Amino acid sequence: MTTDWLIACLMGLGKLFLHPLLYVSIAYCLFIGYLRVKRERHDFNTKIYSISMELRSMLPQGLIWGLILSVLTLALGLTIPLAALFIMAGVTILSMLSMKRRFVSPVYTVGLTFFILFFLYDRDIKLTVFQDAFNQLDQSVYPTLVILIGLLLIAEGFLIVGNGSKRVSPQLEVSKRGQPIGVYVSQRIWLIPMFVMIPEGQLPAPFEWYPVFSIGDINLSPIVLPILIGFKQKVHGTLPEQAIRAQGKKIGALGFVITLLAAVGYWYPPLAIITAILAILGREFLHYSQKAMDGKLPFYFSKSKLGVQILGIIPQSPADKMGLLKGEVISKINGVVVREEEELYRALQINRAHCKLEVIDNNEQIRFVQRALFDGEHYELGILFVDDQLKESGQAG
Repeated sequence: MTTDWLIACLMGLGKLFLHPLLYVSIAYCLFIGYLRVKRERHDFNTKIYSISMELRSMLPQGLIWGLILSVLTLALGLTIPLAALFIMAGVTILSMLSMKRRFVSPVYTVGLTFFILFFLYDRDIKLTVFQDAFNQLDQSVYPTLVILIGLLLIAEGFLIVGNGSKRVSPQLEVSKRGQPIGVYVSQRIWLIPMFVMIPEGQLPAPFEWYPVFSIGDINLSPIVLPILIGFKQKVHGTLPEQAIRAQGKKIGALGFVITLLAAVGYWYPPLAIITAILAILGREFLHYSQKAMDGKLPFYFSKSKLGVQILGIIPQSPADKMGLLKGEVISKINGVVVREEEELYRALQINRAHCKLEVIDNNEQIRFVQRALFDGEHYELGILFVDDQLKESGQAG
């Protein structure tokens, strides 16, 4: 039996490459990367991160969580009918087409799948192509899907904390008072390839107690399902790393609560319906409460009286190698006080071979940074500013 299960798992892994979501997600990441680069060029006349940045961050972290969740789902015997997989794929693609990255979160895609199945259960609806799959629906699928929502919310929270604040993209906006401000936008698509059980094939349960969460006394087959997690957050009132990590911790905590309630819902199915509603409402509450809290804060990236504030740093640029950070304020260059971007460039010309910067860091402490400059670097340090003389565009220093 062990050999049969091993072969079945390998075949299930191979089915991942037949799933259209795998290839749709690759195209989607490249498309949002293209839109980001287009916006960066509009705002700063330069590209900050490559067009493939979202694609390169899609899978590495997702593989780790795919392994963790696969162990849990295989150990618990979480069984999902084919009808749910079909609907989940369709809902995910529709969520991607909406271009609202946060709606690709499993709390919405799996949650909407849950309620579609709830509507279809025990109804005389004829679906020619997928009729066999829908005939396998059973009430016990409800807590299974809600448990999946909880586990994926936990994964989403950890992914946001660990990866959501890395390589966030700055952009320029105009405040209600017409003042140019800088904001940061984190947008991510993570792909989690995870094993789930489907009621198909000839494999019996490997243990007497298995599966714990099933849809009936049937034979099973493992399959690797590509699950997408989308995330988007805009921050203007604080450093993006702080706000994004705090949001990720809240989402992870929500996931733990939903998982516990969903597990209880296995013995009391009506609780599964309530838990699915709470999961969606809870995720919406976290989104809008973060947005409201950020909106009450003063603009973090705007014109500073202390000097020229750094909105962003282009990777691998001289400024990056000097260790300058977003949010810091350059108060002096080569001993000259600077308050405007033009003054900064004039001060750089004093010594084209070397520059010494007096910087006020994000803890309001003064530090000194200096570096030899190579030919042309005094024109292109790689610093992004919010230029108070421009209302709809920025400049790359």
